[in-house]
Amino acid sequence: MAKQSSLPEDAGAEAFLAAVDPARQDEARRLAAIFAEETGFPPVVWPGGILGFGRYDYRYDSGHSGSSLATGFAPRKAELVIYILPGYAGFGPLLERLGKHRLGKSCLYLRRLDGVDEAALRALIRAGLQDLATRWAIHPK
Repeated sequence: MAKQSSLPEDAGAEAFLAAVDPARQDEARRLAAIFAEETGFPPVVWPGGILGFGRYDYRYDSGHSGSSLATGFAPRKAELVIYILPGYAGFGPLLERLGKHRLGKSCLYLRRLDGVDEAALRALIRAGLQDLATRWAIHPK
């Protein structure tokens, strides 16, 4: 039974945000506030430069198990990466309202936060957590 090695790091959220590229720092701080407000969970730094909110533990039929962030974001140089897990099934109307974006398997990419419909982003965060909670229990940290 393999266990995922991607567990939260000890670095604090404030240190993480302070280290973000200055060109992205205001957006990262705004996203951190949005995620904290919508999830009610404290921010936790995950490997790979991800600020996560909530955690879930999983075990597949294959025996593979681990822990992962429930939702969060990574302020990359080129784009903001938003993690809505397990994916975007049925979120079409919210995505249409969101504004310019592109999708990955369980992440969404935004060039800039301005121009994004914040109400739609907030609704996506909540919908993603609700969808995830139908599969796995979500914990604050």
